[in-house]
Amino acid sequence: MLKTAQESWSTTNLSLQEAEAVYPEWICQGRVTQLPPRSEWQTWLILGGRGSGKTRMGAEWVNGVAQAYRPFATRASCNIALVGETLGDVREVMIDGPSGIMKVSRAERPRYEMTRRRLLWANGATASMFSSEDPDSLRGPQFDAAWCDELCKWKNVQETWDMLQFGLRLGLSPKQVVTTTPRPLPLLKHMLADPAVQVRRMRMQENAANLAPGFVSHVNNLYGGSRLGRQELDGELIEEREGALWSRILMESVFSPDVPELKRVVIAIDPPASATKKSDACGIVAAGIDEHGMGWVLADDSFAPAKPHEWARRAIALYHRLKADLIVAEVNQGGDMVAAVIAAEDPHVPVRKVRANRGKALRAEPIAALYEQGRVRHAARLAMLEDEMCDFTHNGLSSGRSPDRVDALVWALSDLFGRRETGPRVRVVG
Repeated sequence: MLKTAQESWSTTNLSLQEAEAVYPEWICQGRVTQLPPRSEWQTWLILGGRGSGKTRMGAEWVNGVAQAYRPFATRASCNIALVGETLGDVREVMIDGPSGIMKVSRAERPRYEMTRRRLLWANGATASMFSSEDPDSLRGPQFDAAWCDELCKWKNVQETWDMLQFGLRLGLSPKQVVTTTPRPLPLLKHMLADPAVQVRRMRMQENAANLAPGFVSHVNNLYGGSRLGRQELDGELIEEREGALWSRILMESVFSPDVPELKRVVIAIDPPASATKKSDACGIVAAGIDEHGMGWVLADDSFAPAKPHEWARRAIALYHRLKADLIVAEVNQGGDMVAAVIAAEDPHVPVRKVRANRGKALRAEPIAALYEQGRVRHAARLAMLEDEMCDFTHNGLSSGRSPDRVDALVWALSDLFGRRETGPRVRVVG
């Protein structure tokens, strides 16, 4: 359960009047994850989905360091940079937006000097506006703090970032906060690889209480589990792997929940060689084909660790649930044992034993071609299967593990499209 910041500290020593004065402040209203890191830091990177509260965090931090509010700062920052994609974004989102600096400033609101493009607090602290469209505008000014919003949308991202770094040279410990929905930019990946950068991740779901009723369920129904949803709602960094047989863009295009009547449905199993905690998963994928020759991937029930009787029961349950025609089982690892295990659980389930005579990538290439030709659809968002597909190259997965989900997918679609490496199906009876 997510904690509010108030729940992480005690108000026992405060009088009622003091507690009432403190309650509206961010230290009480924000989530614990929305407070600055307790350890020493220079760069705080906040990766969040849409509506996750990252803009509010940036605005509260700027207001806090400008006025030396704890836990943001113990002394005021006098020269703050506000950097956005455009000056319009700085003004409309970072300053005047629903979660902007002007809205979160409660005890004292800074004065907005439009002609000088800056905010000015009574104590003399200033926050100046800068745009990624004009990196050179950051040449010359000096800062002791900076807030960079939606860095992954910046026009001249590397040039703007470099100019800002040269300007962060005032005070005892200049700091910068970066709030952004992630995209696979070299700069962002470099920051994530830097152990000195403090990273915080947030999902839209965590901030559901502050969003319009029904909004979260609406967008989750539309985009949940998709590449776009995982990036824009969950704040995940989704990358393309060079040389992968499938792409993220392709995966977005194949999603289609309206499944027509299917001529055939098969369940494919790629069983692991063992069932230890460190063993590979058991790939279990269901697919069908309609009267027009369109393939439909229906489900991914892969799991690990998987003991023989466990994966057999799961595959058989999926077979009955989808009213499938047969189970396709790879027997390279277990030989006749694979079919025997299935027969022991349900002797009436027909099984086609298949044996791989070529490498995994060579078997997968014709199936990847079917996707490129628009001949395969996914009836559901199958995030883990699609992740594996988009990570699979001729060198295997980047993790070095076996592509069990991909193998099961390939066996299922190969059977449906007639690309078999073995004979006809048989009914295995125990």
